[in-house]
Amino acid sequence: MQATFYIASAVAVLATIMVITRYNMIHALLYLVISFLAVAIVFFILGAPFIAALEVIIYAGAIVVLIIFVIMMLNLKEEAVEQERIWFSGNTWIGPGVLSVILLGELVYILVTSATPEVSHQVIDAKDVGRSLYGPYIIGVELCGLLLMSGIVGAYHLGRQKKKVVHRFLEKTE
Repeated sequence: MQATFYIASAVAVLATIMVITRYNMIHALLYLVISFLAVAIVFFILGAPFIAALEVIIYAGAIVVLIIFVIMMLNLKEEAVEQERIWFSGNTWIGPGVLSVILLGELVYILVTSATPEVSHQVIDAKDVGRSLYGPYIIGVELCGLLLMSGIVGAYHLGRQKKKVVHRFLEKTE
């Protein structure tokens, strides 16, 4: 189990570095999904299957869809769409594909050996997580929601195309 932990950790770190170094948002998003899945495997290995499932559902699912919606809101022009087609050639998928195959191999190994993790002795269910999040950590949850919302609003305002306003005295008359 230690080998799978170190492999998943290495994949998470490598994928996160690739997220930071990519210039294209979609390419960074592909690596971000791989990073989230690797972190979910680390949580599963450490004995927190509920947190691993939350990692996949919330981060690799909802946050990625949210980022895609923000990209769609920016309304890319036709030149950018053509550039995306060129960037999405077969070579683009090699890096995320290799990292995904490594994670899939780890997951199959974990499920086949069915070794239970020895780290966690207490099972934490969804009710306990909810009480914890909306109990003493409610301010943190609200601040995270506010931060995500402000990021979306900021991306919208930065990316929208503004209509050029010309004063009536400066307009050309024919």
